[in-house]
Amino acid sequence: MILICAVVFSGLAAIAAHGQSQSTITRAEDLTVLGQSVTDEQITLGRQVYAQNCASCHGANLQGQPDWRRRLSNGRMPAPPHDESGHTWHHSDQDLFDITKLGVDGVVAGYESDMPAFKDILSDEEIAAVLAFIKSTWPERQRESQARVTGKDGGGS
Repeated sequence: MILICAVVFSGLAAIAAHGQSQSTITRAEDLTVLGQSVTDEQITLGRQVYAQNCASCHGANLQGQPDWRRRLSNGRMPAPPHDESGHTWHHSDQDLFDITKLGVDGVVAGYESDMPAFKDILSDEEIAAVLAFIKSTWPERQRESQARVTGKDGGGS
């Protein structure tokens, strides 16, 4: 009987955890990117573009590379997570857009990074869609914090 209760409890806990992780997906109408309202279609496109162009380094679940705070042997930093455990939400929409489009070196002169510039790979609309997707996964605390940073930078949330 104890074993059955433990199995049932474990199953219920897993279901609750799955439901909680799904509830962190934000509705499109609650988001903006670069001052523009986000649509469900943008989030869907962003999820697809992210999977094709970003997930190989930043992780299928936005988790980043292991030990992402420690420099690699080549002196460069691993790809950080884009989920709430990382620092993506510490940056404004414009900074995130520019880093994606121009590469880190395009924003911070002389900084060496394994992340390429996507200006010749993705359109501005695709980059904005990726940002919409990433932002849609953040819990409210991170979204609100990032919106304040973006507002101070002169852009939308």
